[in-house]
Parts: sequence; structure tokens; C-alpha cells
Amino acid sequence: MPQNDISDKIKYSYKTEKHDATSLAVYNVGHEKCAPSHSWGVGVRSCYLIHHIISGKGVYRTPHGEIALGAGDTFLIYPNTQISYAADEQQPWEYYWVGFAGADAGLIIGQTDFTPEQPVMHAVFGKELARSLEQICLYSSSPAAANMKMTGQLYLALSLIVERSAAKSERSPACRYVDEARKYISYNYSIAITVEDIAAFVGVSRVTLFRAFTECEGLPPIEYLARFRITQAARLLRETAMNVTSVAYSVGFDDRLYFSRVFKKYMGVSPKEYARKYSAEGQL
Repeated sequence: MPQNDISDKIKYSYKTEKHDATSLAVYNVGHEKCAPSHSWGVGVRSCYLIHHIISGKGVYRTPHGEIALGAGDTFLIYPNTQISYAADEQQPWEYYWVGFAGADAGLIIGQTDFTPEQPVMHAVFGKELARSLEQICLYSSSPAAANMKMTGQLYLALSLIVERSAAKSERSPACRYVDEARKYISYNYSIAITVEDIAAFVGVSRVTLFRAFTECEGLPPIEYLARFRITQAARLLRETAMNVTSVAYSVGFDDRLYFSRVFKKYMGVSPKEYARKYSAEGQL
């Protein structure tokens, strides 16, 4: 696809059919010059979704409030969070977006200034971020190794955002402990790890780890681990044909019945009902 094909269109959108990469994968990418008052939501997304505004303005609504945004701003949608956003009636925005998920996704976002309470960055990217996101769009039209090319460019785009983030370099020691714990969990959640294992890896006591998670995440480490495992289980149920028992084993549960109880606690439905819902909707 010639480079100017994307910028000449009102909307370009691409959704990947398979998500083979487990560490980081592009789920969808696109570019849109929105119509006046064009909106999306209220609804939730199943992956992280970054929008970078290149012109115009609009509003982004999250559970924490409403944020007016304009050219140069970048906003993040967190998975499974009810949000909505709308273009301005007089000066509708134009933006690039990319949706992504994987074990590395949360770790990378954790190194940026994005937070659930303030999922917006007003950093100066110049044209770098827009060009990087446009390149992901261009790679989506390449038949050869498209997913790998898009993922490589996504890492570069996210590295720009991390570089422009200032707050994370001033994180407290407690939150740095949590950062290390989250890394350990993301690479070991599929085996029978315990809070003691996590604390030993970080090099602190169980009590210190508990206090750190409570301070920085607002929940104890055992609940963070459970939520992480259930998030990964939900992804497997959506995107693969694995049965419930196999999914349970794959995310660190050795008891299918216990897994089903925990899954329903966080997702509101049983694993089987969740898989059936996405199968009926034709989603991967």
C-alpha cells in the first residue's frame, strides 16, 4: 500500500485474525478522520487501546471523569473498563489507534505515565508517534510476516511513550517492588507460584510485599495474581478452542472446579458460558 493511501482515507481499519505472539501482539490498528460528534460507547474493550490525536478535538469519558482532548494528546483505554469517547461537533478529531495485548502489555504500560485514574498523556511527540502508528497500518497490508512487523513497530511506538513518561522514574521503593513482582507473575503465572515465591524473587518479606501491593495497586498480591490468571484465562477462552480444563491448567490452576469458581467471581459467568458467548458471536 503506498504511504499516502492511508492519509487520504476517511477511515482505515485492520483487525488481526490470529494472535500467535504471547508476549505482545497487535489486535487492531487504524486511522480515522471522524465525522462531527462521532462517538463510541459506553462499552468495554478486550485489549489495551491507544489513540493518538493528530488534529481536532473531542472528549474521553472514563469511570474517573471526563477529559477534554486535542491535537497531540494520547489516551489509553484499559481492558474491560467501561468508557466512551466522542469527537467535537465543530472540530472533530482525527487519530491513529492501535489495540494490543499480551504478557508484556501491562508491564510496558506500567512504565508509562498512564494510570486508570489519568489515562491520558499530553507529552510532546512531534510527528514521531503518528509516524510509528502509521507504519503499523502500512505493515498490516503486507502479506509477508505482517504480524511480526506490526509487533516490532508496536514495541517502537510504546518505547516512545515510555521515553516521554516522567512520573515512573520517581516511583517509590514500594512501587518498584511491585514492578518486579508483576514481571515475575507475568512470566510464571502458568505454574503453581505462591505469594512466598513472588516475595522471594523480589527479595522482600511477604509482609513488605503485601504493603507494597496495597499501596501501589490497591489490592493484595494474592488477588493481583488471581486477577492476572483470570485475565489470561479469558483471553484463551476467547481466542482458542481449548477446553476449560486445559485453560485452567494453562493459567496455574490444578483444580477445574476451583478455577470455575474464581473465574465466575471475577467475570460474572462460568468459563463455559464465557466461551460459549464468544463462540456464538464469532469472536476469536
